[in-house]
Amino acid sequence: MLTTPPAASWWPLGLLPLLAGGGPAPAPATTLAQATAVDRPAGLVVLDEKPRPEGPLVLGVYGPKADPAVPGLWRAQLWRQLGSDVRIQTDTVRCTAAEPMRITDDSGRLLIRSINPGGVITPANRVDHLVWWAVCHPEHAGQDPAGLTAVARRLGYSTTLRESEQVLPGRSR
Repeated sequence: MLTTPPAASWWPLGLLPLLAGGGPAPAPATTLAQATAVDRPAGLVVLDEKPRPEGPLVLGVYGPKADPAVPGLWRAQLWRQLGSDVRIQTDTVRCTAAEPMRITDDSGRLLIRSINPGGVITPANRVDHLVWWAVCHPEHAGQDPAGLTAVARRLGYSTTLRESEQVLPGRSR
């Protein structure tokens, strides 16, 4: 049995792995994005995407569904991707003018964050606002939330709400 293909340059490249006992040759990746490509779900709205050495850093949401029992409450899937590593979680978002918030899981702890649509955006609250706008006002999904103050006022948000965070401990893992 031939374990290593001859070093002849005339062998078709797609046959070399078969001759060496492997499967079909994969198509060569021409970019880092293709090398770390992950099938994204239908309807994924990309909120933020940055190149990283280990592959693209992607934040997105998909599948928002209104809670039939609680007006203004929505659930959506949050997509976090770094290279080919994907983490999906379900977030809950309240889309009311009086109490806008995002409820999310952080390593088993439940985070309840009251947000101020149209207010000051910092690195600490940016993802909350990106997710909130994408779920509550999808026509503004992916826009920089720091530039949506006038939009928030036009939609009836005060832009002066106090932001806060409550952390509920999770179960031991």
